[in-house]
Amino acid sequence: MNFSKRNRNKIFCIGLNKTGTTTIEKTFKDFNYSLGVQRDGELLINDWYKRDFKAIIKLCKTAEAFQDVPFSLPFTYSVLDQCFPNAKFILSVRDNSDQWYSSLTNFHSKLWGNGIDPPTIQQLKEANYHYKGYAYEVNRMLFDTPEDDPYNKDILIRYYQNHNENVMEYFRAKPEKLLVINVSIKDDYKRLCEFLNKTPLHETFPWENKTS
Repeated sequence: MNFSKRNRNKIFCIGLNKTGTTTIEKTFKDFNYSLGVQRDGELLINDWYKRDFKAIIKLCKTAEAFQDVPFSLPFTYSVLDQCFPNAKFILSVRDNSDQWYSSLTNFHSKLWGNGIDPPTIQQLKEANYHYKGYAYEVNRMLFDTPEDDPYNKDILIRYYQNHNENVMEYFRAKPEKLLVINVSIKDDYKRLCEFLNKTPLHETFPWENKTS
């Protein structure tokens, strides 16, 4: 990929995991955006936790569009906005907080638990995603939950609500930079295309990784 293409205006999907981010990534692919490597981003979780954004900014220079960790995490969007003043941001949301919580816990249960209940701390420690213990470290970094209740519903729902509210408050004075969408709403696909200045290729979102 040539240098000029890597340095076009950036697009960041900053919705939390399990808000349709993979579907949005599919839309990016349809429009031939170069995509950041998700694994490379996820492995920068410790940099994010230390609020050291140098490696994250460096990663942003490798492609045009990005989604999921660490771009979906608190604080990151404000740093990206300062470093890439022409960037656009997409906040993906679910119908309601309970729907997001159920989707997240169901997904993590299939990955690391018993397929029914949210994973325990011990199951997270034993999970081998990127490396053994990664899932545990991320849970501890992101959620202020008790060790014996790592998926406490009230705390996680508050995390989801706070993230969405903080994003919208941050962009309150520059609404042209932020689009809030729900991929389950048919017309939001056209709104996303307009936001990206692209001609729609479908009637609605091309679903990817749909779980619940």
